[in-house]
Amino acid sequence: MKKLFIFFILAFSVAACTDDFEEDLVDPKSPVEVPAAALFANAQRELVDNITTPNVNSGIFRLLSQQWANTTYPEESRYDLVNRNIPQNFWFYMYRDVLMNFREAKNTIAAEENVADAAQQANQLAMIEIMEVYTWSILVNTYGDIPYTEALDPENIYPKYDDDAAIYADLFTRLDAALNTLSTDDAAGAGSGAFESSDLIYGGDVESWVMFGNSLKLRLGMTVADADEATARKVVQEASEKVFTSLADNAALQYTTTTPNVNPVWENLVQSGRDDFVPANTLVDVMNNLDDPRRSEYFTPYTDGTFKGGIYGANNPYTIYSHVNPAITAPDREALLLSYDEVEFYLAEAAARGFSVEGTAAEHYNRAITASMEYWGVPQSEITAYLAQPEVAWNSGADFRQQIGVQKWIALYNRGFEAWTEFRRLDYPQLKAPAAQYNPEYNMVPVRYPYPPTERTLNKANVEAAGSALGGSGDVATTKIFWDVR
Repeated sequence: MKKLFIFFILAFSVAACTDDFEEDLVDPKSPVEVPAAALFANAQRELVDNITTPNVNSGIFRLLSQQWANTTYPEESRYDLVNRNIPQNFWFYMYRDVLMNFREAKNTIAAEENVADAAQQANQLAMIEIMEVYTWSILVNTYGDIPYTEALDPENIYPKYDDDAAIYADLFTRLDAALNTLSTDDAAGAGSGAFESSDLIYGGDVESWVMFGNSLKLRLGMTVADADEATARKVVQEASEKVFTSLADNAALQYTTTTPNVNPVWENLVQSGRDDFVPANTLVDVMNNLDDPRRSEYFTPYTDGTFKGGIYGANNPYTIYSHVNPAITAPDREALLLSYDEVEFYLAEAAARGFSVEGTAAEHYNRAITASMEYWGVPQSEITAYLAQPEVAWNSGADFRQQIGVQKWIALYNRGFEAWTEFRRLDYPQLKAPAAQYNPEYNMVPVRYPYPPTERTLNKANVEAAGSALGGSGDVATTKIFWDVR
């Protein structure tokens, strides 16, 4: 009887706490529901981290653009993309950590009921859409054809690969729709406050997002200029009057001195205590020949006061070359997604191609170089002297690709992905692969990442179809993306 009595007490106790049982099992440090603002902020930071990091397991873009050279381990400068699963890691980070968070933020906002401010909600959705367009463009510019219309669906583990040109066409449509949605009407409560501090780039300022979206539209338009001039002309002319007009407009994420919100350059070079990179001779030699005043901002001088770059593709003892300027490796160094000097270079190219944009190619070219130097703290007197050099001064009779390509490559220092993209698009500077004995498979600088090994294993049929659709030699690093037609 005593045992039976105890059993009933236990049974009653369990029944009494059943209502709170599931709540007790919830880990407060691992929430099952995350606010849209938190998802948006996390996706922004993950995107900037992935574009900015010099980690050799995913972000080797400073090496592909030959801005940096390896020291002890030069495999990535010799284009070994396989042993570290570089294409796979970058793919996972962008789909899983960036796009999935943006998509979930969008779904969370769309599912909200009894919205107090519909205009502000529309602005939030438009901001997410612009960030998604940016991210998709990075993926296309990295791989070519990718899963797009069937991507991010947990019910579909074998998504098809969409044509890269078709994806770009859809990105233009989506970007226009987002820009048309953004409202700066303060009377409607939409001019500010959209995400507020959870917007790590513009703090919720809608006018800045309008400029950013149009500057992105300008970038995408110029990217396809060789493959589809009619579309490029239309897109660029539509966007050109609403783009960045000063350095204050830059799309930048300000890192902090406190982990985990630190610049990944500091994380990989300083915190890790590694001396894996030095500036590459390919860049340093060009800047030396032009007596470029940005050298002291980009690099540290060698012991004799000169600037000396490591031999690209070779083993480079860290102690006998210039180093990356410590200001660049600071934990709270900002990182750029899109900048005013970049916009001015696009406008210079648009004018040189005969597109109808305000201003001449020479004016935009000079503004671009000036903006870059001002960003890096170069005095005006040195900027004027640099622009006056015959090797630098705009020459309307020369090849605009060479003039813009070389100067833009210099200006995009520490922004390896953009520098790699512009090298592929403009064909200047004419970077060469390191000596063939290092990696005979490559006789040219890679122009795309191959598809991840997991995709080739788990989504084999679709990957094989995508490889065939790419043309050239298929799914290899030397097959060009659709916009790279020269």
